[in-house]
Amino acid sequence: MSEPTVITSRDNPLLKRLRLLAQDNTAYRKQGQVWLEGDHLCRALLARGHRPAMAVFTDEFWIQAPHDLRDASDHNVTVPRALMAGISGLESPAGVGFVWDLPKATGLVVGEAAVVLDCLQDAGNVGSILRSAAAFGFRQVLAIKGTAALWSPKVLRSGMGAHFALRLVEGLSVSDLAALDVPLLVTSSHQGDVLHKAALPWPCAWVLGHEGQGVSSALEAMAAQSVRIAQPGGEESLNVAAAAAICLHASAAVRVRSI
Repeated sequence: MSEPTVITSRDNPLLKRLRLLAQDNTAYRKQGQVWLEGDHLCRALLARGHRPAMAVFTDEFWIQAPHDLRDASDHNVTVPRALMAGISGLESPAGVGFVWDLPKATGLVVGEAAVVLDCLQDAGNVGSILRSAAAFGFRQVLAIKGTAALWSPKVLRSGMGAHFALRLVEGLSVSDLAALDVPLLVTSSHQGDVLHKAALPWPCAWVLGHEGQGVSSALEAMAAQSVRIAQPGGEESLNVAAAAAICLHASAAVRVRSI
């Protein structure tokens, strides 16, 4: 464990950089790093065998911090609670945050099951879908250009650590998906095969559309199958994150039965 660097000035260049990472949705694209705030996200990173480039503690939390957090990085920093509040995107700042170097960008993996995000805008929805993808055995998430930034602070918080179990590819075009070489399944509110009766292929790629406009016509034209979820209660549609959880679970069940 290294002794921490003590920072007390709000104008410290490091704190300016951390504020940008914590509050700007796309700063990670320029800096190649993300800010992970709070015990849960930090421990989720460690649980996947990753090490942060830097650990930042409030001075009061450093005194009582568990050894696994203190020993997580070779570079520890302490700041007063008031300065952590200036960095934080939370209503109440956490006692610890990590700076993590993002993995090198990779393309999609041919033949592997995937979740495709077609211009989803809500960070909470995107993070929730990442959690479902990780839980149900989908290891890559492919975002069409126009989708909310996958490593943005709000998506990271709503993903609750799912990011570290997934291969995330951003900025794709519809035509890029032709190389995926697995059947595309599109979700629809009112047409297609009813999910609980449908024969679902594995591996496959579930395409989840924009919250208001749904799946684009271009992706619908590429789809091998259109699927809808039975809604006997009569609601017009489901929230896209809820629909994603139902569909991905159905695919997981197919996969388990085939083993």
